[in-house]
Amino acid sequence: MSNAHPPASAAALDWVGKLVGFDTTSRDSNLALIDAIADHLAQHGVESRKIFDATGRKANLYATIGPSDKPGVVLSGHTDVVPVDGQAWSSDPFKLTERDGRLFGRGTADMKSFIALCIALLPEMLRQPLSIPLHFAFSYDEEVGCLGVHGIVDFIRHSGITPKLAIIGEPTEMQVVTAHKSVCACSTTVHGLEAHSSATHQGVNAIQVAAELIAEMNRLQREYQKPEHCDPRFTPPYTTITVGEIHGGTARNILAKECRVEWDVRSVRPEHDMAVIDAVERYAAERLQPEMRRIHPGAAIATRLLARVPGFLPVGTNPAETLALKLAGQNQTHAVAYGTEAGIFHEAGIPAVVCGPGNIREAHKPDEYIEKSQLGAGTAFLGRLIAFCRDGGNLSFLDG
Repeated sequence: MSNAHPPASAAALDWVGKLVGFDTTSRDSNLALIDAIADHLAQHGVESRKIFDATGRKANLYATIGPSDKPGVVLSGHTDVVPVDGQAWSSDPFKLTERDGRLFGRGTADMKSFIALCIALLPEMLRQPLSIPLHFAFSYDEEVGCLGVHGIVDFIRHSGITPKLAIIGEPTEMQVVTAHKSVCACSTTVHGLEAHSSATHQGVNAIQVAAELIAEMNRLQREYQKPEHCDPRFTPPYTTITVGEIHGGTARNILAKECRVEWDVRSVRPEHDMAVIDAVERYAAERLQPEMRRIHPGAAIATRLLARVPGFLPVGTNPAETLALKLAGQNQTHAVAYGTEAGIFHEAGIPAVVCGPGNIREAHKPDEYIEKSQLGAGTAFLGRLIAFCRDGGNLSFLDG
């Protein structure tokens, strides 16, 4: 099989531009983008289902191209993007800009380009026609904890037909990824008691208590870096505990009444998730709260698990891996530290793999971009997948 890739088609470039043009930052609605895709599918005679969140402001889109009564291949992508607030962009982040063979814009790498390729290849999918269906599964709120995809999985369960496998098009430079860490997003709030800073014995400084708790997280981090807790497939090879935000206090000379710590755990083993969270809560309950309550009985430390993205750690034969390696013309798989929707599909009994255009290094940054050549590589991969589905699962056309 040749390693040469076709250039990015005009349709693919057009759809990347259209999708980037929708500001689908996770805090906002994605309905304008979803409606645009649904309308385009309808113009080609393809029905789609919108799966709304509780507010009705966001929706997943699920559509089947090919026979609806057979298990197919899911093409999974998230429509939301991270904020651009405070980032120094050289161009409008919501207007596609091309410079030196690179396409700049929020979501170009993560991961609107993959969705654009799927849509651009819709006419080819319909022309074949397919004997194994392809399912578009475009979700909301992946960036804040893979929240939307659960609605897609529930919809699939109720359909009565479990797909053969799922390909999650996160940016891997078209490398085949078969493992990633889990992610637990946590928020801990320390409730103290205000007092003048000259009378520290009369109050409970929530910020300083939070600092003690963070010190314990740092101690736990060092424990999980020991070799017996590591998995060399990942970089870094250990479970990480990271504080991302701290909010609290009123003034320099007032003991802080409240302090909130936003933190996450990214585990190389499933059992590490709750082990870390339990250890933090136990330290708070047994070491910190008793001291706080000697001064103020109402003092407390409360931790909430905001979201959990399960790890993706398949055991045994994975048909999604076998197919993706064949389609990509590769013989090696990879593991990554970031989370994706793959673990959720895997837990639902749908074999999964992560493989898509772009590089995760460019995601979430100012001047996010994707190389145009990656669109060509993604087009080639999906073109072979379409042929596989056309031929009923025959891979002989890839031999030689």
